Amino acid sequence: MDFSNSERSLELQSRLSAFMDQHVYPAEPRFWEELEHNTAAGRRWQPLALIEALKPKAREAGLWNLFLPPSADGSTRPASGHLGAGLSNQEYAPLAEIMGRVPWASEVFNCSAPDTGNMETLVRYANAEQQRRWLEPLLAGEIRSAFAMTEPAVASSDATNVQSSIQRDGDDYLVKGRKWWISGAGDPRCKIMIFMGKTDPEAPRHAQQSMILVPMDTPGVKVLRPLSVFGYDDAPHGHMEIDFHEVRVPAANVLLGEGRGFEIAQGRLGPGRMHHCMRLIGLAERALEMMCKRASSRVAFGKTIAAQTVTQERIAEARCQIDQARLLTLKAAWTMDVAGNKAAKAEIAMIKVVAPTMACRVIDWAMQAHGGAGMSQDFPLAYFYTVARTLRFADGPDEVHRNAIAKMELGRHAG
Repeated sequence: MDFSNSERSLELQSRLSAFMDQHVYPAEPRFWEELEHNTAAGRRWQPLALIEALKPKAREAGLWNLFLPPSADGSTRPASGHLGAGLSNQEYAPLAEIMGRVPWASEVFNCSAPDTGNMETLVRYANAEQQRRWLEPLLAGEIRSAFAMTEPAVASSDATNVQSSIQRDGDDYLVKGRKWWISGAGDPRCKIMIFMGKTDPEAPRHAQQSMILVPMDTPGVKVLRPLSVFGYDDAPHGHMEIDFHEVRVPAANVLLGEGRGFEIAQGRLGPGRMHHCMRLIGLAERALEMMCKRASSRVAFGKTIAAQTVTQERIAEARCQIDQARLLTLKAAWTMDVAGNKAAKAEIAMIKVVAPTMACRVIDWAMQAHGGAGMSQDFPLAYFYTVARTLRFADGPDEVHRNAIAKMELGRHAG
């Protein structure tokens, strides 16, 4: 098991860090100022000019579409230039960590969810026409996308509960159902959704579901409302509740074929979970840095907060937990590269439990060290916490992953 960085990854890490120092960190206050300005002007859900201005700079710097692994198309050849940088999961992991230090930074490099997972899905499972129409503009950053699976009426932690239907009607399918927490669907640039629903409720349990491409402008698609996370609506990205009423799409929009929704979901989620975890590790590193600086500069009861034993214990524990989470995530990335996503299912499940839990704890400690300021708009920690807490649900809640880990461990010792 080799966790060393390749020369190419190291070189990209250096360039990416320099770009963040020059363009992203200085722009953090402007991000919130522009969002407030757009809100006052009635344009809250419009793309931010700040991010759009940085995207050409990222492309010119060769920091674009870094996420797509060489094997995303099912082959072992390096990804061609128009698909991405051709980095392995292990090579990309530290780049995701660097971008994750600022929650909105990944979009600057066309490396943000859910587009990354959707692009990889289209590379793996879409046909040539589907790729031409949707993958190419996504890779170019011309449009954005969403993934529609979770439903308000059922416990979607068990994906077999999904009740939305995809019914064949001649040369079309009729798509019906209500979805929520559809991240990215608030953005007016969101032009396509990957929708998961049942094509055959009588089929075996994991063969009932299919995935189909639904353009946002299809008649019958109605965005009902944005959902907030601890008061944040994450505009202009958003997490939407959407009603699909008699939505008619061509039969050619089905991905891979009827009944193969779970197969696609498993292929999609492995790298995406690794991306989430590495971004969270970057966020936790940032929170720890802020905690140390704040604790060293504030005095309480005659000595700096940093000199208080409880603070030192938290800083030490944070350092240990961040490094542990990083090593486990790198192991998952290495296993995906060497043996494939399926072989890494235990590691992927473990990082999805470990990284968000760790990030929530470290960010909470950082907020505590900042006192009341840690909960205010003067520091980004409160927003950091919402991001980390949300990811204890996204791509499967903690409980589901723990159950899967336990079953695999019990299986190892059965008999």
